[in-house]
Amino acid sequence: VRVGNIIEVAGTTAVEKGKLVGVGDAYAQTVCILRKIEAALTEAGASMQDVVRTRIFVTNINDWEAIGRAHGEFFRDIKPASTLLQICALIDPKMLVEIEVTAILTEENS
Repeated sequence: VRVGNIIEVAGTTAVEKGKLVGVGDAYAQTVCILRKIEAALTEAGASMQDVVRTRIFVTNINDWEAIGRAHGEFFRDIKPASTLLQICALIDPKMLVEIEVTAILTEENS
């Protein structure tokens, strides 16, 4: 959703064409999710460079390292504020990760 120069990408999971990508693999799910988010941002006229905040929901906090590695591959130079939260469950028990982002377009990008 884009309102003015603010873009919110709601909870995104690793489902593509009705199938979960990376069953049992938090890294693969995170990469899939971030690629989907990147596409959504592009569609809204933004890029990953515009992301100022990520919220990562995980079902197993012990997956933090794999998730963080994937997150770092996309945001190494951007360094948005980021929160990682363990939750009880996602809608599908095989889902390990769900991510939301906030992007803000600067005047020259809006």
